[in-house]
Amino acid sequence: MIASGIKGSGSSGRMQRRRFIKAGIAAAAAPMIVPGSALGLDGAVPPSERIVVGGIGIGNRGTYDLGCFLEQPDVQFAAVCDVKEARRLAVKKIADGKYGNQDCAMHADFRELLDRKDIDAVLIATGPNWHGLAAVLTAKAGKDMYCEKPCTKNISESLILRDTIRRTGRVFQAGTQRRNLPHFAFACELARTGRLGKLKRLYAHPAGMKAMTSGWLPAETEPAKVSVDWDRYLGPAAWRPFNPKLLDGFNFEKGGGLVGGGVLEWGSHCVDLCQWAADDRPPPVEYNPPREGEIVTRYADGVELVFREKGWLPLGSCPVRFEGEDGWVEAGDSGKLVFSSPTLLAGRKVEEIGGYPATFHVREFLDCVKTRGRPKGNAEAACNAHIACHAANIAIFLGRPVRFDTVTNEFPGDVEANRLRSEALREPWRM
Repeated sequence: MIASGIKGSGSSGRMQRRRFIKAGIAAAAAPMIVPGSALGLDGAVPPSERIVVGGIGIGNRGTYDLGCFLEQPDVQFAAVCDVKEARRLAVKKIADGKYGNQDCAMHADFRELLDRKDIDAVLIATGPNWHGLAAVLTAKAGKDMYCEKPCTKNISESLILRDTIRRTGRVFQAGTQRRNLPHFAFACELARTGRLGKLKRLYAHPAGMKAMTSGWLPAETEPAKVSVDWDRYLGPAAWRPFNPKLLDGFNFEKGGGLVGGGVLEWGSHCVDLCQWAADDRPPPVEYNPPREGEIVTRYADGVELVFREKGWLPLGSCPVRFEGEDGWVEAGDSGKLVFSSPTLLAGRKVEEIGGYPATFHVREFLDCVKTRGRPKGNAEAACNAHIACHAANIAIFLGRPVRFDTVTNEFPGDVEANRLRSEALREPWRM
């Protein structure tokens, strides 16, 4: 077909055709040069095996998370969405600098990012106001997700998120990265496997014991929508006037809803570890208001989960302590463990990793995206831990004990407590 386009007559035309055919044969015989990165050479991961990631709400914590994703050779970060133009530009600069191109797309509306067919997984690092709803919509869009904590604003939202992940079969990893740190994992293993004897008490550090409703700050001049989309930032929360102090992670709650405070913020880590030590069972059924620096809650079998502010060994932030009839263990962000007896180590050496890096947690998430496995910070585990924090918050707010039914997920016969299980969402948002 191509040769028929060559014009000419006699020997001249035949020579042109011969030259064309020879050139074609030579081109076909010549070796094709393919970049090594496309073949997975020199440590590169071929495009067919890369996980294409998009990010929603990439601020301070999200930028750290993004760095953990970009460290992974099988990740291709393709798009960022944020209500702040400055953040969109900053993240694009990071991603483009990593890949040496200008390919990172920017979106102001996260629904545009979720509509993209090339996105496999999403990093959700918005303010807590958006976490639950964004996660549900991401799952419904057929994407896997790594969602920062606290993942939900109330008990009802926790249940909806859990059920949505179950129904859609998506991979969900809560940003409770301590589940992938060796010393915390070992401490939880001791409790789960009976090495401490029958469990009696689990301690979590709440970093505060206040429950509040969110108020309004004085109105200030609202910036241009292209710079900061205030309406989208509020999202499902009740409308309130713009104030720049509310722009960084504020956990908007509507009506009688409760701002999490330390019980929810740190609880999403420390209570989560206690839940893991208790074999990720349903949350406690009995919750008491604070007394002498402690909030005592009880599981159905009588094991106590205690929120405690003071009395910790100097092991760093986010401490937890697990006590059984035969021993105890305490751990914190220093990476160190303290035991009631050195025999609990049983000759094992536990790696000490100080701080609370998320790299291992991100790696586990990516591996599960590929294998369709269930990560340690899965939705079931995360939501049970969050429900425990929300129920404790309700006891704080009401200033009296409350009982929670883990079958009906209600406070039986308690109208006041049940009203705090959920909150209305502002139009047009729905869970």
